[in-house]
Amino acid sequence: MSSFITIDETQQLDPFKSMKKLPLEEYFTSGHRTCQGCESALVMKMMVKAAGPRTIVLGSTGCMYVANTTYYSTSWVVPWMHTQLGSSGSAGLGAAAALKALMRKGKMKKEPINVISFCGDGGGADMGLAAISAALTHPDYNFLILMYDNESYANTDIQLSGSTPYGAHTTFSPPGKMKRIMHHRWKKNMAGMLAAGHPTCKYVATICMSYGLLGMNSVRKALTIGGPTFIHSLDPCPKGWDYDPYQSHELGELAVTTGIWPLYEVENGHLRMLGKTREIAEGRYQRKPVRDYLLRQGRFAHFIDDDIDYFQSKVDESWTKWLLPGVIPIAKELEADQAPAEG
Repeated sequence: MSSFITIDETQQLDPFKSMKKLPLEEYFTSGHRTCQGCESALVMKMMVKAAGPRTIVLGSTGCMYVANTTYYSTSWVVPWMHTQLGSSGSAGLGAAAALKALMRKGKMKKEPINVISFCGDGGGADMGLAAISAALTHPDYNFLILMYDNESYANTDIQLSGSTPYGAHTTFSPPGKMKRIMHHRWKKNMAGMLAAGHPTCKYVATICMSYGLLGMNSVRKALTIGGPTFIHSLDPCPKGWDYDPYQSHELGELAVTTGIWPLYEVENGHLRMLGKTREIAEGRYQRKPVRDYLLRQGRFAHFIDDDIDYFQSKVDESWTKWLLPGVIPIAKELEADQAPAEG
C-alpha cells in the first residue's frame, strides 16, 4: 500500500546527545498519585519530554489513567484524553486521522502534531492486541502506540496478564502447598510479534527507562519516522513485583543485563540491538545470572533452585537457539528431515 505521508507532517526530532542536553520544560508534572518508585510515571514524564509541547496524549484505562486524573485535575500539561481499556490502537489511529482531516479542510492550522496513545500490558498485549495490530496496518497516519508493561493488571490488584513472567506470584497465580508454580506460560513477546507480523510498520522498539536516554531517543525516532509505530516499555512495579521502591531503577537495569529484557529496534525492517543488549550480543558484556534479578522480588520468593535454573535455561535458550537473541523465537537450524530437497 502506498503512503501519502509527506515529510512535513512529522516533527523532525533529532536524538538527544546526553541527559545534560534535555530541555528543562516538563509536560507531565507533579500531582499524580502513582506509587512510590513507580517506573511507569517516569516513562510518562520522559516520553512526553521527548515528544515536546505539540503533542496529544491518549491514555487507556490503567494505572497511568487512574493515578493521573484525580478530582478534575491532571498532571498532563499537554492535551490528553482517556480512552477505553482495549482501544489504544483505535484511539491513536482515530486521532491521527481526525487531525489530518481537519487540516485538509482548513479547520485548523497545518502543522506536525505528535499523537501518542499509551496502554498497559493488560490493555495492550491482551485486550487491545487486535486494535493495535489493525492500527499498525494503516501507513497513512502518524502516531505512536507505547505499551508500558508492569507485567500484570496492576491497577486492579495485580492480576495475571499475558506479559506476566513464568512462575510469578499474582492474585490469580498464588503459590500454594500443593502447587508451587501456578503460572507456567512464558511472557508474550509483544514487540517481536508486532515487528514480524507488520512489515509495513516502519518502527518497533523495546525500551526501559532505567536507560533513559535510549528510551527517549526511541520515542523521538518513532515520532519522526512517519506512519504508525510501536514501543514496548518494561516498567518495574514496586507493588506488583514486591520490592523496596528505591530499587526500581536498579531492577530495570538488571532485567536488561541478565538478558531477560533485550533492548532493540526494528527500523524499516532492519534489527538493531541497543545499549547493553548490543554489548551482550557482541560478546563484550557477560550476562548476569537471572538469580540476581529474580530474588530481589517478592513475587518470586517461592522459587527454589530448580525454578531458577529452569528460568535461566529459558533465557539462555533465547540467546543461543533463537534466530535473533531474545527477540524472535524461531530456531536457527532446520531439522534434518525439514531441510529442502536438492535439485
